Amino acid sequence: MQRYIDKFITYLKVEKNASPHTVTNYVIDLKAFGVFLGEKDIGGIDHIALRKFLAEMRARNYSKRTIARKLASLRSFFRFLYREGLIKTNPITAISTPKLDKKLPVVLDVSRIAKLIQSPPDNTLAGLRDRAIMETLYSTGMRVSELVGLDQDDIDFISEVVKVLGKGSKERLIPIGRPAVDAIRRYIDGLSGSCVKDKDAVFLNNSGRRLTDRSVRRVIDKYIRLSSIAEHISPHSMRHSFATHLLDRGADLRSVQELLGHMNLSTTQIYTHVTMERLKSVYDKAHPRA
Repeated sequence: MQRYIDKFITYLKVEKNASPHTVTNYVIDLKAFGVFLGEKDIGGIDHIALRKFLAEMRARNYSKRTIARKLASLRSFFRFLYREGLIKTNPITAISTPKLDKKLPVVLDVSRIAKLIQSPPDNTLAGLRDRAIMETLYSTGMRVSELVGLDQDDIDFISEVVKVLGKGSKERLIPIGRPAVDAIRRYIDGLSGSCVKDKDAVFLNNSGRRLTDRSVRRVIDKYIRLSSIAEHISPHSMRHSFATHLLDRGADLRSVQELLGHMNLSTTQIYTHVTMERLKSVYDKAHPRA
């Protein structure tokens, strides 16, 4: 099993340019399947073995979303093996993915976004950095993985445009608002004289090295607590809020899709449901015969 996983991971890295996060998830899912198989040869796997794997995950009370993700990993894995002629039949074609409940993304209104962004102090380097992080996330809608990958050369401070490296190593340009640009400038100016080890990176940790995804999550969580925002939100909620606020103010769906870097318009359409739910809420509260 391991040699097949190694071949597949090489394919993901070399041919698909998959992100390290994506590769890690595939490795976790495929190794779990390998443990389930034990010594069984992969060529002898049929849909019955896969159904047993599904049953085991359900017995362990895995959520539908987790099961769906693991099945998606296996689907890609077996498709690769079949295409490469490493297996004679693709057993997963007989397995259907469990239907997921549609969960609307958590969105903060404009006033709460402003409260969150303004919560870091402006008299410390860490505070300047944290405000710049949140200004940038909300101003551009970029993913946290894209934010931590930013280099200073990626930001055009004059044209107010930022270049990001998205999923599949695809580049895109995003406009960035003046408040975010000013916040980044103040932070970078504040770095003067500091011990900077990663001179290219925009956002650094206390050791002068590039921040990680997990560090950004801790930053956001910290200011959520300080600003007493009750919703269960994450750094990705800044991205959700960015998209929803644009649609609320008349942006077309295709433009929002391009700004977010979504491959498929259907992925972006979830935000139209959020906008409609907000409209319904306003209608129900305001209309005398609602």
